[in-house]
Amino acid sequence: MNSKGNDFTGKYGSFQEHYTETGFWAKLKKHAGRLGKQGLEHALVLYYALQEPSVPTWAKAVIVGALGYFIFPLDAIPDFIPALGMVDDISVLVAAIGALELNIPESARLKAKAKIKEWFGE
Repeated sequence: MNSKGNDFTGKYGSFQEHYTETGFWAKLKKHAGRLGKQGLEHALVLYYALQEPSVPTWAKAVIVGALGYFIFPLDAIPDFIPALGMVDDISVLVAAIGALELNIPESARLKAKAKIKEWFGE
């Protein structure tokens, strides 16, 4: 357990080295259709929260671990498997958001919603 009462950082901390901004946008572009609007929004919420100075360092470590897992091509369920390939990726994003609920600024959520609206319209 970490100091915030969960072991999310421990589980996904090893994936921190796989996070890059370029890798993040490439993964979104490649798998946007399979992620769906909600999956894209989860990823964007974490991405924008990472940019916020008010987010604590420990929370940013969780975000980088989750996004690193998201980017990493050899995860628990390989991305190329139809219908299942993105399930683990989305689950990790949702778990990170849940673990960080109180540390994700509303501005990150609003930026994610605005980007989804920009991409997909109403």
